[in-house]
Amino acid sequence: QVQLVESGGGLAQPGGSLRLSCAASGFTFSNYAMSWARQAPGKGLEWVSGILSDGSNTDYKDSVKGRFTISRDNAKNTVFLQMNSLKPEDTALYYCARGFRLGGPRGQGTQVTVSS
Repeated sequence: QVQLVESGGGLAQPGGSLRLSCAASGFTFSNYAMSWARQAPGKGLEWVSGILSDGSNTDYKDSVKGRFTISRDNAKNTVFLQMNSLKPEDTALYYCARGFRLGGPRGQGTQVTVSS
């Protein structure tokens, strides 16, 4: 069965950085686009970024463009989200998901809190 396990979340100061990782198993990782989504307290799930199966194309939510970078390592069945210049409004539970947009299976999430 599909398993997606996120890690790398934590507490960061405004302007700081975190790198999230997502280890995938139970499917042929290199055949699928992958994405990151987040859910802030009291808000709905929102798509953050997606990457094609071969890494040839990426896309980002407007509010994270220029600050976040999605990447993947198909040899290690892992997708990453490098988050720089973090803002308090980036605080959320971050999920990785199979597929370029929302709708596919996702993991349990990793908490990111941006606060001074």
